[in-house]
Amino acid sequence: MKVAIDTNSRHTTRAGTTRYLEGLLRGLKQISSSVLHVEEISWPIDNLSYKQPQRSLKTAYRELVWPWLVARPQIAKSKPDVFHSPTGFFVTPPDNVPHVVTLHDLAMLRHPERFRKWQRFSGPYRLRKLIDSNHIIAISKFTADEAVKLLGIPPRLLSIIHHGCDFSHDSSECAPRSFSVPSSFFLFVGSLEPGKNLNLLRECYLLAEKNALCLPPLVVVGARWYGVKHEGRWPVSWIQAGRISDSELVYLYRRAMALLFPSKYEGFGFPLLEAMTLGCPVVCSRLASLPEVSGEAALYSELSPMPFLDAMRFILANESYRSDLVAAGRERAAQFSWSKCASETVNIYKNVII
Repeated sequence: MKVAIDTNSRHTTRAGTTRYLEGLLRGLKQISSSVLHVEEISWPIDNLSYKQPQRSLKTAYRELVWPWLVARPQIAKSKPDVFHSPTGFFVTPPDNVPHVVTLHDLAMLRHPERFRKWQRFSGPYRLRKLIDSNHIIAISKFTADEAVKLLGIPPRLLSIIHHGCDFSHDSSECAPRSFSVPSSFFLFVGSLEPGKNLNLLRECYLLAEKNALCLPPLVVVGARWYGVKHEGRWPVSWIQAGRISDSELVYLYRRAMALLFPSKYEGFGFPLLEAMTLGCPVVCSRLASLPEVSGEAALYSELSPMPFLDAMRFILANESYRSDLVAAGRERAAQFSWSKCASETVNIYKNVII
């Protein structure tokens, strides 16, 4: 079986969608070449900077010109058995090639304020075109339910396939070079945009300060500072780590008192799975896909300052409970893998070919 896969996202973002793409490709490579051959389709020009007008021009070419003038003829010439769009819906293959699309979330419809103008203009149109594909892979039951409710996608066109994790118990680690890691700290991991709700943690720290309560510093891992620039001054104890290497991130997960994940909306939630895999307790809400990923292996809290602060203090004060969360998290994380994700994805390929 020959599969063509759109790999453009590795040239446009370092967000979770690209982690999914790379993890899926690794899983697919573990499958015998006698069973599966993968051909990557992309415009291999990086567009990771937000400098204008270069970013807009490259985006326009990648999304409006390249799919029709380059990608579609390339797919027709290659004659794959199936074409997979794992991170976006920009390329429409020839009519005789079955099309599988991965849907990560419907934040574009639920929270359009999180996106730039061009995304708000083009995104809803592409989402409505999903129904034209042969099959849709949803990365969580939450996302599948959203697709049925908001897009009217028939359930028969949907399959749920969870992510795997890039890390394992023997992943290499190294201490961050750009700052000194405190002996005790909380950890936040995510892109710095309002939907990740970092402002809630700011309010928690300010509330603790107001009530003379001592909290360990928060190490903030993530890029795009401009996404939270309107949320006011960070507490002085916070450490802005920015974008760091995977080995540095592993080091932090293994030593943090807990991952604080106050996100308002997630299609999956990679940091939850990463934290559980590496023995880091998780504090999050029961919103969106988060309980689907964490199961009973997280401390859940309302997304308001006092309850979330209480959860943070509970983690600090109860070592035995924290140890129980670590054990439960590792057991939960073992249920997810890229090999499982790839195997289930290949089954979808086979089904649309028949």
